Amino acid sequence: MSLIVKKRREHGIAYAVFSSCVSEGNRANGFAFIGQFGTIRMKAKQLMKINNQGVDEMKIPPLKIGDETVSIPIIQGGMGVGVSLSKLASAVANAGGIGVIASVQIGFEEPDFFTNNNEANVRGLQKHIRKAKELSPAGTLGVNIMVAVQNYKEMVRTAVEEKIDLIISGAGLPSELPALVKGSNTKIAPIVSSGKAAALIAKMWDRKYQVLPDLVIVEGPDAGGHLGFSEEQLNAPEKPKLETMVQEVMASLKQYEEKYRKKIPVIAAGGIFDGNDIARYLKLGASGVQMATRFVATKECDAGEEFKEAYLNSTEETIGLVKSPVGMPGRAIINEFVEKMNQGNIPITRCTNCLKPCNPATTPYCITEALMNSVTGSAKEGLIFAGKNAYRISGIVSVKELMEELVKETETALAT
Repeated sequence: MSLIVKKRREHGIAYAVFSSCVSEGNRANGFAFIGQFGTIRMKAKQLMKINNQGVDEMKIPPLKIGDETVSIPIIQGGMGVGVSLSKLASAVANAGGIGVIASVQIGFEEPDFFTNNNEANVRGLQKHIRKAKELSPAGTLGVNIMVAVQNYKEMVRTAVEEKIDLIISGAGLPSELPALVKGSNTKIAPIVSSGKAAALIAKMWDRKYQVLPDLVIVEGPDAGGHLGFSEEQLNAPEKPKLETMVQEVMASLKQYEEKYRKKIPVIAAGGIFDGNDIARYLKLGASGVQMATRFVATKECDAGEEFKEAYLNSTEETIGLVKSPVGMPGRAIINEFVEKMNQGNIPITRCTNCLKPCNPATTPYCITEALMNSVTGSAKEGLIFAGKNAYRISGIVSVKELMEELVKETETALAT
C-alpha cells in the first residue's frame, strides 16, 4: 500500500470517529481523539473548521445578546391581556427560547384592578416575574412593556427591580428606556417597523445615553395585535415586506455597530409560522425570530380553552384588520365583538386610564374590557388578536413539542 493511500485511509478513519462523536453531541471527545492520532498531519483545529462548515450549517444557531447566550433563537412574543403570563413564558424559557410576559393590564386578576389600577398592575407584574423565575430558574425571561401605557416608567422600574433579563418595548418611541434600566443587567430591545425607526432610536440612545439597543425586533405587517403601519399601507397592493425591512434595519445599525464594536442582533417578527420561515430569515442575516401566534395553541398558554379554540376555528377570511384605541390598526379574529364594533362605537362604562392616546369620549371601544373579556369571559364578546397565519394552526401541543418541531424544521431547511 502506498504511503499516500495509507494516509488518506487514516484521515478517513479519524474523520469518521470525529464525525460520530459530533453527531452524538460530544465534540470534546472527537477533538481529543484527533489530537492523539499521531500519524495525521492535519491539526484538530483544521478538522474542526472543516467539520463546522458541514455540521454547523445544519444546526440552528444560538442567539447571542451581549454576554447572554440563548440556545434557540426564538423569542415568544408578548400577548396581552393575560395571554402570555408566567406559565407560558417559563415553558418557553425552559425549552431553550426567550419567554416573554405581557405586562399590559397584567393586574386584571387583582381585586382592586378597577379602583387602583396602577398598583394592581405593579403587583401583577411582580407576581408573574417571580412565578416565572420560580418555574424557570435557569431560563431567559423577558417582559413586553408598551410605551403607550400611562404607567410605563413604573412598570419598567418594577421589571428591573425584579431582575428581568430583557425588556421589549413597542407601540411608541422608548426614548427614556436606557435611563430607566441604567445600572442593571437588564437588556433592552425596541420594536421597529422600518430601518428609519431603528436608526432614529440608535442615534437618540447614542447621543443621549452612549448606549445601543441590545437587540432590535423588526415587526412586519403580518403580525397579530397592534401594527406599526397605517391602514393605507396594510391595504396597499404592495405592502411592506418583512425581508426588506430586516435588511434595511441591519444596514441602518451598521455604523453604530462599528462605532461601539458591538453586534446588535436583529430579530424578524410578524407572520413567521414554521421552521422554513425561521431558516429564511436566518439565511438573510437575522439573528433570530419572534413568534407569538403559534404559542397560543399550546397547553401552557395562559389564555383559556375558548380563546385557543377561536384560533383553531379561524379561517383565512375571518382574520382581518380592526380599529384600536391605541391609534394604530390591529389584526384580530373577526367575531361577534368586532362585527358589533364595526357598526359603531361601543360606549365606555368604566375607564382605567391605561393608554396615553386614548380618549374615553371618542374611542371606538374600551380595549381593556375587550381584551379581558376574550380571556376571562366569552371569547365571542371580546377582542382576540391573532397573526395572519393563525388559521393554519391545526391543534394544541405542548411548548416543548412546538419548540422541537420548529428546531427540526429549521435545521432541515438550513441544510438545503
